[in-house]
Amino acid sequence: MSIDARQLLELLPAIHRIRDAEVASRAGLEKGPLEDLITIIAEQMALMEENIEQSYDDLFIETCSDWLTPYIGDLIAYQSLHGKVPDVASPRAEVAHTIALRRRKGTAVVLEQLARDVTGWDARAVEFFNDLGWTQYMNHNRDDVHYSPDLRDVEPLVRIGSAFNTVQHTVDVRRVETNRGRFNIPNIGIFIWRLDAYSVTERPALRLAERRYVASPLGNGVPFYSRSHNEEQGFISKLATPENVPEPLARRQLHDHLDRYYGLRATSVGEIDNNEPSILLQINGVEIARDQIRICDLSDDGANWAHQPETGFYGIDPVLGRIALPSDVADPSEVLVSYHRGFSTDMGGGEYERGNNFALQDSPVKVPADHTTIQAALDSLGGAGVVEITDNGRYQETLSVDISENSAIELRAANGRNPHLALIGALTVSGGVGSRFSINGCLVSGDQLSVPNDGVNELSKLEIVHCSWVPGGSLDAEGNPVTLAAVSMSVALAGVSVFIERSIMGALRAVSESTVELVDSIVDATNIEAVVFADIDGNDPGAALSASACTMIGKIHARKFGTISNCILLSRLSVPDDWDAAVWAERKQTGCVRFSFLPFDSIVPRRYRCQPDSIETSRSLSPRFTSLNYADAAYAQLSMFTAEEIWRGADDESEMGAFHHLYAPQRDRNLRIRLAEYLRVGLEAGLIYES
Repeated sequence: MSIDARQLLELLPAIHRIRDAEVASRAGLEKGPLEDLITIIAEQMALMEENIEQSYDDLFIETCSDWLTPYIGDLIAYQSLHGKVPDVASPRAEVAHTIALRRRKGTAVVLEQLARDVTGWDARAVEFFNDLGWTQYMNHNRDDVHYSPDLRDVEPLVRIGSAFNTVQHTVDVRRVETNRGRFNIPNIGIFIWRLDAYSVTERPALRLAERRYVASPLGNGVPFYSRSHNEEQGFISKLATPENVPEPLARRQLHDHLDRYYGLRATSVGEIDNNEPSILLQINGVEIARDQIRICDLSDDGANWAHQPETGFYGIDPVLGRIALPSDVADPSEVLVSYHRGFSTDMGGGEYERGNNFALQDSPVKVPADHTTIQAALDSLGGAGVVEITDNGRYQETLSVDISENSAIELRAANGRNPHLALIGALTVSGGVGSRFSINGCLVSGDQLSVPNDGVNELSKLEIVHCSWVPGGSLDAEGNPVTLAAVSMSVALAGVSVFIERSIMGALRAVSESTVELVDSIVDATNIEAVVFADIDGNDPGAALSASACTMIGKIHARKFGTISNCILLSRLSVPDDWDAAVWAERKQTGCVRFSFLPFDSIVPRRYRCQPDSIETSRSLSPRFTSLNYADAAYAQLSMFTAEEIWRGADDESEMGAFHHLYAPQRDRNLRIRLAEYLRVGLEAGLIYES
């Protein structure tokens, strides 16, 4: 029951209310002294009522306050884990599940539940004895177990050695805990997917030739990922299947299970039978139904593509992200494709939550609703305001921003959108005294962001948040950078403060009188011997540089360092080279470099707990990446074979580099601790990373 001031006042005798109203009227007040007193009492009663309700909620793990979770866990002897991991930091789910998990202790489903609860990653538990072939006992036949697989059944052959392996193996006596052995009676494998599938909705496909399109706005091949469909509440009731994990779709897999992954409808007049498809193709605004789709290998075959679909059907290649239209239809005016791409985290823009990072809360001018071009929308602001792009379209423009004195302009993608800015000229930013410019959530290719020094420009601050400024300017058909060490940002104006967060950038250029701060970002010159950070000329010392949890690929020359923390500075001098060091700060008296990897012979301020820490270790210690190609899903992700000094080398024992905020080492360690508690006696578990 909730009691407000009006209800309390109505409980008083009418004569007191009348007299109180007369006092208020004579004094010219809205409320009399009695009503003011009742209002204060009602506020305190509301607080007491809320406290009583919370006290009742605190009796249950599902509704209790966060601070009470460990106390309730202590009642059932729950052992807390070490380290804070965002999104899975609260042990609430584990405490809630503890009793039920203990009742099913040692089963594969419980181990898979633990992996999902503790790490927040998709997982599958595999009992390897099920994949062993042995001489069968006649009273215990296993009719579906054969040493020789059916060579006509393609999918099991493709999945040999994966989490969904069904082909029988001979025994492997090596220990699974060391990740060397697998197929043995006591071995349990916990397969984990570090990559996630990020949705891309209704993005215009790039036309390469007549009736030939590619889903990637950059023109490179992009593998389509499956959207993971997990059980939403409570315990998982069965082990994960391929549709429960994010994985790149194979051609045969998509062909055999088209109804699971493609489209909303089986036919053009049918009802929706797939609410959450992984792929959807729309031609001129009309969905192409499932019965009109053919899965093809659209690899290059000379000047054309191989295996074009037959007349009346649309071809999709999920491995290359290519789309072929039937020969009996005219080239459409619009081809939109919805799909899922793989990546490690919320970085570089995408259809994830970014609302908390918007710089301005003003009512935006919307593109394309209010203006069809971004430049027209910017011009309409009059020097201050917000331009918001509300679709995932491709905008091929040369942009110029002019900001009024002590004002700000923000160019951003709407929350849940990731438009492509294909710059055909530099994005030039100018402003008056105290002016600020922010760009948020955009994919940018082609040209750079430029802050010119033209004698009248007095821009104060520049922010780049959740953007991808394609390293190399753009990509070719194979996904390789078009231009080595292409510059993404050039600041020629002194006094500008640059802030870059959760973004992917190419090389940066900024004059020494400016400052650059990087947070949770990747800055990639596409080659460790190229210059990733320097002055405008690419040689002299650039701006004062600070960086936290960033990965920088290439040589660095700065006027001075602020604080460089938890970073990977992967660089090397070329032969010959006129630089004194691959990482070079002109002033060593200020700043520090801590818990970071950088060449041992770097010229930097004082170091603290950096790697390598000696000439001897510098010869063997180096970060190992899954990929350093921007086009790959595992771009800039540290390999599981990276040395412990780097993998757990940050100040909180997380990994160094741009994915520090994922706390992958803590997730790994916590899961190993929890598995030891829930494994049956005599069994061993190993963590196997599928991505």
